[in-house]
Amino acid sequence: MTVRILTGDCRSILKTLPSESVHAVVTSPPYWGMRDYNVAGQIGLEENPGEWLKSLMVVFTEMRRVLRSDGVFWLNVGDCYAHDGKWGGETGGKQAYLPDSNRKRVGREKRTTGLKPKDLVGLPWRLAFALQAAGWWLRSEVIWHKLNPMPENVWDRPTRSHEQLFMLTKSQHYFYDWEAIQEAVTGGAHARKPGPNSLARIDRVPTSKKAAVTPKSANPGEGIKANTSFHAATGDLVEFRNKRSVWPVASEPLRDGHYAAFPPGLIKPCIMAGCPAGGTVLDPFGGAGTTALVADRLKRNAILIELNPEYAAMARRRIEGDGGMFAQVAAE
Repeated sequence: MTVRILTGDCRSILKTLPSESVHAVVTSPPYWGMRDYNVAGQIGLEENPGEWLKSLMVVFTEMRRVLRSDGVFWLNVGDCYAHDGKWGGETGGKQAYLPDSNRKRVGREKRTTGLKPKDLVGLPWRLAFALQAAGWWLRSEVIWHKLNPMPENVWDRPTRSHEQLFMLTKSQHYFYDWEAIQEAVTGGAHARKPGPNSLARIDRVPTSKKAAVTPKSANPGEGIKANTSFHAATGDLVEFRNKRSVWPVASEPLRDGHYAAFPPGLIKPCIMAGCPAGGTVLDPFGGAGTTALVADRLKRNAILIELNPEYAAMARRRIEGDGGMFAQVAAE
């Protein structure tokens, strides 16, 4: 498969991509007021959440044109607390840089929310509702349950250990391979296949694809359900159910110095369900390139757009290192 890494501002580069040319988008835009990536024109350092939303809506409007009419858009967004008068972040002063000697504090200005101190700003839902108002179908809110959350020095509220991952679609009917991401049933729960009403909303109902199991022949009268298989190694009966909306995934920091990288385990089901084999996945905020790395593993093409040249180079190294001699990466 082929990975293209396009270096520059996604607001400009998206305009060069053909309409209806990608099957899925998986991305996590810069969170508002959280980090300074030391690049002029970056999104995330706007004076207030409203300006941040406007910046992102420009991106996602152009991205909508590039996405196929049956495409799926997976959007991960983090939140923060109001602390007007200080620079961004849940603690009011979080900054992160690439490990270089040129550390200019270009983003050290006041940020304002207009909210009471300590208010949760609600950025993920503000963005989700803005997209919904712009015509996107808001199909699901997935909770990314962080198994190893960052510790917080707070004693008057619970420590945050989750982020939102929204599933949005360009139209009412879209590609979604629910069988590719079925969950094995454990703990005596009962497997249930999605009902006819849910299937009627999907353009394509794929053939059965159950990873790591080998079906064993059985007569219907033996009581073996259609979504039941036998584990290839143990021979135990395995039942499956539709994937739930809480995904426990551990964060995975990178050695190269990117402080906000996607964990592959969060991206994998998005691509498996939202992009057909051989299709193309787009990440307009490519960062360290994890979306493309996972897409390449899953036999999908990928397009990354990254503003910071050092992150673009990091992404190329990671993808080539992961795919070895079979990786086809083109940096532009």
